[in-house]
Amino acid sequence: MIRLLLAIFLIPAFLSAQKKPLTDNQLLDLVQKQTFRYFWDFGHPVSGLARERSNQAFGYGDETCTTGGTGFGVMAIVVAADRGWISREEGAQRVQKIARFLAKVPVYHGVFPHWLHGSTGQTIPFSRKDDGGDLVETALLFQGLLTARQYFGRNNPTENSLRGLITMMWNEIEWDWYTQGSKNQLYWHWSPNNGWAMNFELRGYNETLITYVLAASSRRYAINPDIYHKCYAKNDHFLNGKEFYGVKLPLGFDYGGPLFFAHYSFMGLDPRGLKDRYADYWEQNVNHTRINYLHCVKNPNGFKGYSAKCWGLTASDNHEGYNAHSPTNDLGVITPTAALSSFPYTPAESMAALRYFYEERGDQLWGEYGFYDAFNDSKNWVAPSYLAIDQGPIVVMIENYRSGLLWNLFMEIPEIQDGLKKLGFESPKIK
Repeated sequence: MIRLLLAIFLIPAFLSAQKKPLTDNQLLDLVQKQTFRYFWDFGHPVSGLARERSNQAFGYGDETCTTGGTGFGVMAIVVAADRGWISREEGAQRVQKIARFLAKVPVYHGVFPHWLHGSTGQTIPFSRKDDGGDLVETALLFQGLLTARQYFGRNNPTENSLRGLITMMWNEIEWDWYTQGSKNQLYWHWSPNNGWAMNFELRGYNETLITYVLAASSRRYAINPDIYHKCYAKNDHFLNGKEFYGVKLPLGFDYGGPLFFAHYSFMGLDPRGLKDRYADYWEQNVNHTRINYLHCVKNPNGFKGYSAKCWGLTASDNHEGYNAHSPTNDLGVITPTAALSSFPYTPAESMAALRYFYEERGDQLWGEYGFYDAFNDSKNWVAPSYLAIDQGPIVVMIENYRSGLLWNLFMEIPEIQDGLKKLGFESPKIK
């Protein structure tokens, strides 16, 4: 019934847009603002945290909140405050509410779990042995919180309070604990119940680059920078250098893997001119995205609907459950966040996709919080869901394309500047 009412409410607006097409900027405004509502209107009423998803599925419901998705949501709040969709004071108060809640939840050597109960703050296990600290989710959370600390820098009680809370929690994260005392490895998980049983090393190339940047940036518990080179960069799937669809891929899996690799670490980390001994990260992200786009255009598997305006493979819900979609794991599922969060890298191709999703498919794909998570035309299936980790990058990466706001804020952070230098990065943003 709720979805039917939303359809009745939203379709007239869609049809109106059909009669008088929106300009590019108007359409970007609309999509960012509508998607932001996932974090603002649907944020947990007690904690303010981002709920994992909009529908009850896979055995959990509205109380399951996501740590990394909350980091994305905090960045979306910064965008909303800067663009005037909410007042600056409203944005600061919501981030303060989130920070106050997070400051009281159980942590594991300062590291947050993957999921939290939105009312009680208790850890919700992500899997049987993943019931403790999640270093990568914590990095995604603090990419957002540190960006907010940088943005909300005025001398007033609310902004002073939230900066203090964020700095306190940031300084307590024991990144070096997650090395197990090794000079060569950094580990994803630790649990007081299961110890190091998951034994998952952070080896690249993937979405965990931001974890190394933050782990090297800590003023109290920084990792030895050598671990970046001895763990993250030592993997069969790190260096690539081959061409796919005529495009050279410096790093990563053949054909690039799911597109969130080009989004999650780069919500705050500015890839423009960012280089280390391994790659130029602007080239990496642009080429990764182009390979994903060209795969959908060429459509070697013959899936229904794929085209130059209907493209984008990344992790999302699908007709079978959930999967990390990519050119080498292509199930016919298009996920709007893939193309829309790639606006900085492929602006023309992403705008073509945006116009197709909204103007030609809006009656199926457009809802209360923007575009539904995914669709598969070969199966006549559209997701009934939104996911925090897919909605957040749409708001943030479109803003980075339009103004560079989050990139500028994150790269100004003194600790981040120090961490990037320690790891051997070059960037025009490093002073």
